Amino acid sequence: MRTAPTILHLDMDAFFASVEQASKPSLRGKAVVVGGLGPRGVVATASYEARVFGVHSAMPMGQARRLAPNAAYLVPRFGFYKAISERVMELLRALSPLVEPLSLDEAFVDLEAGGAAWDEPSLVGAQLRADIRAVTGLTGSVGLAASKMLAKIASEQAKPDGLVVIEPGSERAMLGPMSVRTLPGVGPATGDHLRRAGITTIEEIVEAGEDEMVRLLGKSHGHGLYAMALARDDRPVVAERETKSVSVEDTYDVDIHDRVRVGLEVQRLADRCVRRLRGAGLSGRTIVLKVRRYDFSTLTRSETLRGPTDDPGVIREAAARLLDSVDTTGGVRLLGVGVSGLADYTQEDLFAQAAGERAEADGPVEMDAVAPAEEQPALAERRWPAGHDVRHAVFGHGWVQGSGLGRVTVRFETPGSEPGRVRTFRVDDPDLEPADPLPLVLTGPEASVRDGAPAALREVADGAGRLQAVSSVPASLPKSRSGNGGGAATSRP
Repeated sequence: MRTAPTILHLDMDAFFASVEQASKPSLRGKAVVVGGLGPRGVVATASYEARVFGVHSAMPMGQARRLAPNAAYLVPRFGFYKAISERVMELLRALSPLVEPLSLDEAFVDLEAGGAAWDEPSLVGAQLRADIRAVTGLTGSVGLAASKMLAKIASEQAKPDGLVVIEPGSERAMLGPMSVRTLPGVGPATGDHLRRAGITTIEEIVEAGEDEMVRLLGKSHGHGLYAMALARDDRPVVAERETKSVSVEDTYDVDIHDRVRVGLEVQRLADRCVRRLRGAGLSGRTIVLKVRRYDFSTLTRSETLRGPTDDPGVIREAAARLLDSVDTTGGVRLLGVGVSGLADYTQEDLFAQAAGERAEADGPVEMDAVAPAEEQPALAERRWPAGHDVRHAVFGHGWVQGSGLGRVTVRFETPGSEPGRVRTFRVDDPDLEPADPLPLVLTGPEASVRDGAPAALREVADGAGRLQAVSSVPASLPKSRSGNGGGAATSRP
């Protein structure tokens, strides 16, 4: 085990909800819930204001609405979240070449590999938090310790918007009184099993002994849990995790019974999957179809090609063949298409070429330019997801508060403005159109105003939500790793 607190764990605070609050002045300080808004939707992230009411991630959206009926419920903007996450990861990579992202809002950093293992590592954490706030306008919680397990525990203790350092030699004393659920791999079932054996704290695991843990949990889990209770964790920070598959799926509010509609949905999902493949510079050999039926039974079918491909015609045809082997007469509640057996090249074989010729005969397809079928309805049938950006020819930039009965309600405000006014339009209003997200932070001379919003904001995001070079993010990332970072509190258990 390491002898100095050289592992840093960053966890952005209520990331999706915080992004929405930062971009929508009227929601700051209020309960915000992000997730699928349909009857079968689940909560992706809840703001701290919403958590007061008991709302949490992975909760059914219906339950969340009952607990917090007055919260703002928004559809995720994943492209925008990813763009902001990439800027945060750039800051982490400026600290060390060994950065292990766990998700869009969470990562480990090996500071020793970057030469940043100081006698006062809290300075690194404090400066990182200050840099994140300067670049994104958001807050993150940082934990520093001698291992990944302890660093993650420290960042949990630091939430929200804090910094905790676990000093060498203090680990056992700090862990002892904590719940067994604090340790990685101890979920509700394992926790209940240990509780029935009279073990509720980490210190009681140590007192019970390794043999008892093996008897209760089995050899592998028992040995591992006992080692963690002793603060032993030798897992290294792994900079790159191999992507094993690329997939997309949709859950439908109402079961789909029409076989033609099911086929069209599978084709649309295949096209979305191809866009993800190409965006990652990958191709794959195995096409996978996932079907969850009306009775919650889930079927998967797969077909392996002769070589890796990112050809949309090939993947659509393979997905259609797989669908032919699945009975959907009772109704379908979820569909998914994925590609595995990934490679960073495409096998140019006759099969792919022939499929491409057939696709060209039906009309050329530019995958980067074609939106899913659900995003290309006739003007009168346009969908306006709650929370997504729009622009009106007269009133400027805003976001959708809600829609229904042929109307869409928009609040006109920007990240740098005061809370804006609300107006309602017909869903087919020709002056209203979807818009790209605006950056969360403005710096320098970008305070000039045009049409009620900073002019520089209109040029910084493309259709995928990526922030471009003219954004408010500094051209060079902060390099300093000293200073008090705004006086962040440091705890040394």
